[in-house]
Amino acid sequence: MSFSKWQPDFETARKIAQQKNELILLNFSGSDWCGPCMRLRKEIFESEVFEKMADTSLVMLNADFPRNRKNQLDKETQKENNTLADKYNPDGKFPFTLLLDSNGNIIKSWEGLPNESAQEFADEINSICIDKK
Repeated sequence: MSFSKWQPDFETARKIAQQKNELILLNFSGSDWCGPCMRLRKEIFESEVFEKMADTSLVMLNADFPRNRKNQLDKETQKENNTLADKYNPDGKFPFTLLLDSNGNIIKSWEGLPNESAQEFADEINSICIDKK
């Protein structure tokens, strides 16, 4: 599940989560300026162990806030990400990762880069997913 496989918006992610009885992993990132965000993506989200777990247990959604002009998102996506930030990340933490149920209720959140390996992070999320089914 490469980064390009993440869902484009919250409503799509929510519908898929409801259909598949899966949880939503919402990640707030600054893809072109936040060092810990880049490490989180590279070391955890793009790891084989995490992708394998996420592929069967999660609907992935990234709310990105790039700063470089060349990386700017379209206006609709910016608006959507701002709405998600207002609701789930009002303090503007980066990276900030949340596990949500299909109704958008917060189950767990992680502030900053998790202090664990990709395997440990995947195992932690997987155990929550199993408990919720």
